[in-house]
Amino acid sequence: MDTVARPTSAYGVGWGIDLHNTRYQPESTIDADSAARLALKWTYGLASTAPRSYPLITEDTIFVGDGGRGLVALDRETGCERWLFEHPGQISSAIVPGRIDGRAILIFNDRTKGVYAVDAASGEFVWHAAVEDEPLPWYSGTPLVTEDAVFVPVSSLEVAIAMNPLYGCCTTSGGMAALDIRTGNKLWYLPTIEKAAENTGSHWLFVSKYGPSGAAVWGAPSYDADLDWLFFGTGQNYSHPTTDTSDAIFAVEAATGKIVWIRQYTKNDAYTAACNIEALNHPNCPDPHGPDVDFGAPTMLVQTESGRKIIIAGQKSADVHALDRRTGERIWTEKLGRGGIIGGVHWGLAANENLGMVFVPISDKKVMGFPAPGEAAPGLYALDITTGSRLWSYSRASRCDSQECVFGYSAAVTATNDVVVAGSMDGYLEIISATTGERVWSHDAFREYPSVNGVASHGGAFDAHGPMIADDLLIVSAGYAYVGEQRAGNALLVFQLEPEHE
Repeated sequence: MDTVARPTSAYGVGWGIDLHNTRYQPESTIDADSAARLALKWTYGLASTAPRSYPLITEDTIFVGDGGRGLVALDRETGCERWLFEHPGQISSAIVPGRIDGRAILIFNDRTKGVYAVDAASGEFVWHAAVEDEPLPWYSGTPLVTEDAVFVPVSSLEVAIAMNPLYGCCTTSGGMAALDIRTGNKLWYLPTIEKAAENTGSHWLFVSKYGPSGAAVWGAPSYDADLDWLFFGTGQNYSHPTTDTSDAIFAVEAATGKIVWIRQYTKNDAYTAACNIEALNHPNCPDPHGPDVDFGAPTMLVQTESGRKIIIAGQKSADVHALDRRTGERIWTEKLGRGGIIGGVHWGLAANENLGMVFVPISDKKVMGFPAPGEAAPGLYALDITTGSRLWSYSRASRCDSQECVFGYSAAVTATNDVVVAGSMDGYLEIISATTGERVWSHDAFREYPSVNGVASHGGAFDAHGPMIADDLLIVSAGYAYVGEQRAGNALLVFQLEPEHE
């Protein structure tokens, strides 16, 4: 087999498929009529049971992060390895294409070590960069790549480190970094909290407390080429005092990192993982603590039927907001569930501008005894782009009733033609008609799979980056044990449309 990949035409530019983050795939033959012909083509056994790398598809290769092994290039037809860029860390992002003077490269995040660029044809190392402006950066969101720059969302490890009651919480903030695509050198860095943290007291007499902190950036930014602006959301504060930049949407000049506008949606939301330890009155849980309903999902830039471009953002409160892209003025808000610490909207939305629709996955999973007030309403919702009005909703009973197996959509969804593809936490991959809201195809991933690489493989909960679509292929990782005690899995599933019988 040829060990050189030929990445001349990628079916997407990153996490959002396009730079607007619509998660809409225009190059696909999968629709409501053909979906019934989808069949499993091959399975690749991953090394991790919490896979969170979104694949990149080209004319002959599937590039995907295999946590603990590295970045792997798989033959699109057979699943055999073309090359492996060995990397022992956790690849936590989509695989993003870029070019350096005509040379095709691939860019990805290691969750703790930073951003990497490798040669797309051979897997040869090109550069590595880390954000040195923050002492404890966490690289959870996928970078966005333009012709000259790589824009890197930055969150902070302190949200988890705060579980240690002897840790003095908290001093770091989230941010957005811009790197030179040729070298990885920093162009600019924008912290989401401008003021440096100060000592705010102590607990247990000897452990100092600090603030303000937090406002992490968890998701990929969206990009407006006309304005040369980036749009992204932020998370909650980690400690008091809270800021007006947490649980907010930012508009930023891509060339300089200068803030154009900020719109906050939930005030005084301070929260860390320490709040999840119910047995302790944990000193690193902010008092009072908020509901932890940040913007974890990336923003979308979409166009209405009239041609107006607006920002749409889904929040873990289960609210979806539309904003004017130039001013940040609120256009509409629609609340779809009760929300909570893992959603509401957890990983991401999709849009079909041709149909004037936004597709919203709602998790509403109860975790650690911290549900938001109200009734859970997990499911998939279709909203009108212009007005936010509900067009339809899809829901069903869970196949089981346990912490690791409940119905709801935490993973990002993907749209194409007249369908939307969603993976549920109780292990079903489903295709829903965009026009009727009815299910037209499903696959049960709670099973073992024979793999092309000989690794014992089994499916599990669908979560994180969700499905990718390209041509007649549907590709998704089955299994994600990281959040909410969900059923683990390590199967990269590749489905293909079978030929139509005459």
